[in-house]
Amino acid sequence: MTTPSVVLVGNDKGGDISAFRLIDDELRLLASTQVGVGCSTFAVDVDRALVYVGVKDPHPAVVTLQLDRDTGALSELSRRDVDDPLAYLGLSGSTLLGASYHGGWGASWPVVDGVLGDVVSRLEFRNLHAAVPGRDGRTAYFASLGEDLIAQYALHPDSSLTELPEATVACPPGSGPRHLVLTDDGRSAYLITEFTGEAIRFDRAADGSLTRAEAVAAHATDKGLGVSAYGRDPRADHLIWGADLGLADGGRWLVCSERTESTIAAVALDGNGHLTDRVVITGTEEQPRGLAVSPEGTRLVVVGERSGCASLYRLDEGALVHLHRVETGLGPDWVRFI
Repeated sequence: MTTPSVVLVGNDKGGDISAFRLIDDELRLLASTQVGVGCSTFAVDVDRALVYVGVKDPHPAVVTLQLDRDTGALSELSRRDVDDPLAYLGLSGSTLLGASYHGGWGASWPVVDGVLGDVVSRLEFRNLHAAVPGRDGRTAYFASLGEDLIAQYALHPDSSLTELPEATVACPPGSGPRHLVLTDDGRSAYLITEFTGEAIRFDRAADGSLTRAEAVAAHATDKGLGVSAYGRDPRADHLIWGADLGLADGGRWLVCSERTESTIAAVALDGNGHLTDRVVITGTEEQPRGLAVSPEGTRLVVVGERSGCASLYRLDEGALVHLHRVETGLGPDWVRFI
């Protein structure tokens, strides 16, 4: 019998991670563990039940936690200080990737039994917002919101990174590249932009190189939202504020969150994984910074930074059918299944 999934929610302002069991379309609280203020990104090693989380206090660090799948409790195994808080962590086998938005750098670390070694490779771009390994374990991508590009690398067994022949791929000027997700078959990558709220698909070549393809608006286009820019206040000025994305329902849908109008856009994908103009908009938790799709691909958890709650949905041909809602903690902004 398969053990029901555990859902982990990082509460950035509260400094804790809440663990829920997903049972019968409900989220049931197991435990809440203090890990440090700023626990707003984490990567999970499902096989080993390890969680690598970025924290800000008392010093920016990556903390490795062991999850007890029965109780939901997290216990600290190791801690490695870093120069600046991290906005994103990605795990590929024995390599951890990180991106620092405010520090403007990305890095790779080797991992042995949950313990991070010294930085092997370091790169610098303004306002890096994602560090995403390819599913093949041989490539890595870093989204730079500040420079409107994706930096692309070969990832080697020793955790080092070397630039691909085309070191970067350009995104539309002023779009603000934010988060990235790749298909299981490795043929496409999808990006959500923060300032223009677009979902952009990239063709992915055999060597991992990306080529920009089609794009579609992944936000409510009937609410008068304006295009944002670095330093603007999207809530005060009613501007687009794209956040997170994920693939759902066997790769038939791309789900994207937008924070100002608090919506989820489900974009239909065709048989080749291409974006179509069929977009279903659903209102959700206030300021939905983070979302995650369940392992079987048909359920979605969305957390609201301002609501302090998580909502569970079933995806039904793009529409989100609300199943359950729970309180999480203060400032939830990251969620993952394990």
